Amino acid sequence: MLSVHKITNKEDLEKAFAVRHRVFVIEQMVDSSEEYDDDDHQCTHFLALVDGVACGTARWRFKEKGIIKLERFAVDAKYRKTGVGAALVKAVVADLPYAEKVMMHAQLHAIPFYEKFGFVAYGPEFDEADIRHFAMKLVL
Repeated sequence: MLSVHKITNKEDLEKAFAVRHRVFVIEQMVDSSEEYDDDDHQCTHFLALVDGVACGTARWRFKEKGIIKLERFAVDAKYRKTGVGAALVKAVVADLPYAEKVMMHAQLHAIPFYEKFGFVAYGPEFDEADIRHFAMKLVL
């Protein structure tokens, strides 16, 4: 059974960090110094579970006045294309307070996925942690 919940305790946050480590640091070879940041303490984090196993995570944070940024969407390879990513996007977006703009930085391969939820790429392509990205904004 798939479930997604807002993280409210240190144990679940550690599970989310473990997912991020597996996906970003091990699989995508992102330097851990780029993966973990001070923003982790200012974010609202989410954890996805399948049959009790932590397999996905995401976070959102206030960026500038009126802007919310969605970040660190990660799903373990074994659980991709099973609905975990979609459940995370839906849970995160449903939790957002009003904002003038909701945006994210999406890896190129993930752009079609986020477009299904109303996100639109804008601006030039750019490099983040040696991975090609586009900024995306949520258009309601």
